[in-house]
Amino acid sequence: MGPAVAADDDFFTHLHTEKAMANVTVSPGRVGPVAISIQLQTVEERPLAAKAVSVTLQNPKPGSARQTFEATRVEDDRWQVKTSIPVSGRWMLGLGISVSDGDKVSIEAPILIGAAGAKGGKKDGKDGAAHRHHH
Repeated sequence: MGPAVAADDDFFTHLHTEKAMANVTVSPGRVGPVAISIQLQTVEERPLAAKAVSVTLQNPKPGSARQTFEATRVEDDRWQVKTSIPVSGRWMLGLGISVSDGDKVSIEAPILIGAAGAKGGKKDGKDGAAHRHHH
């Protein structure tokens, strides 16, 4: 993998508590299929290897159910969730980080999800088709 350059339509947020910090990237930051990447750090900004990470998404519409996903470990300090976000707006993203047995950190932050194809209509109508390689 090359350098982690955030594309212009990714949404990035930094969460932190007294115990842990998380860099969260929602890619792309708009309606449709997304990958939520979580990089965990200690408060000293060292990589934090957690036991488990869950991600909760709360829809901006009143009365919407929360959805919770178990994140998959990508590297020691990096986790990922792939899901689909149905509506744009300000979602509440919650992280549940199991640092060790009996030590769980929960943090929440708002994320902003843009409308589909808000970027001047590039790849409009065939979103994702460019990513399928037929051999």
